[in-house]
Amino acid sequence: MPGSRPPARSGANASATPGSGRAAAPGLACSTLAPGIILYAVVVIVPVGQGVWLSFFNWNGVTTATWAGLSNYTGFLSDPALRAAVEHTLYFILFFSILPIGLGLLSAVLTSYKSVRGAGVFRAVIFMPQVITPAVIAVVWQRIYEPDGPFNDLLRIVGLGGLARGWLGDFTWALPALGLAGTWAAFGLCMVMFVSSMQGIPQELYEAVRVDGAGPVREFFTVTLPNLRGPLSVVLALTMIGAIRLFDLVWLTTKGGPGISTITPTVVLYERAFANPEVGSAAAIGVVMTIVSLLVVLVIVKLAEGRSE
Repeated sequence: MPGSRPPARSGANASATPGSGRAAAPGLACSTLAPGIILYAVVVIVPVGQGVWLSFFNWNGVTTATWAGLSNYTGFLSDPALRAAVEHTLYFILFFSILPIGLGLLSAVLTSYKSVRGAGVFRAVIFMPQVITPAVIAVVWQRIYEPDGPFNDLLRIVGLGGLARGWLGDFTWALPALGLAGTWAAFGLCMVMFVSSMQGIPQELYEAVRVDGAGPVREFFTVTLPNLRGPLSVVLALTMIGAIRLFDLVWLTTKGGPGISTITPTVVLYERAFANPEVGSAAAIGVVMTIVSLLVVLVIVKLAEGRSE
């Protein structure tokens, strides 16, 4: 009848209003994510918090800890070993990040041309270090650099035997020798990342610049490089963090020696945590390395986002 109202819904039908499923969705999502969040907190967040707390104490891992304040952090400025470790990290960034990226980009571009024969074999050989464990890489390069190793034999063959030496035992040349090994180890990853990204660049872009008379160099700077900004930022972040965290190659070859000529922050951390226990100092080194790694990633991401805009 005119003016009459439809009967009100009651019971279960009354609760089945539009949007009720959406209202229940956040609760369902929280209950689904809760186990993972709890596990992450127990495995990651709590240990990180404990490490930060321990960094403010002097503790040898056995006796009662005493409050140290910021003295463990000021050691980065006053401790010769830590100062040298920071300087060596900057050096390793060149060999573990900048050089591999440059060589990887160059080799990816050169092997991308269809006329290059054996490009697949070349890429497989260069990528091989990525499937070899760091321990094996360390043993191989230690053997290469021995006084009677292949590197010195090659110098003698070409008439430069006077330059032969025990490279990893030399105060001057141990650091560059390890840097060269790091470049070899990281080169393949950079190349493969760039090659896979270049395969996704539309060929129409290359054809368009070729119509304008562009040569290979102009093609690279006009088409290839702008389309590799994303992969370049990823590779830069990975390799720089790898240089900051470098431990296995140094420890298995020189243990930071001779003297402290190849020492890194992670080697200092290991020695102070396990060899001569200074747990608070080791925790402070770990905290600083974590903060620096996060800052490096944030800066690279911001730069990549700014350029893409």
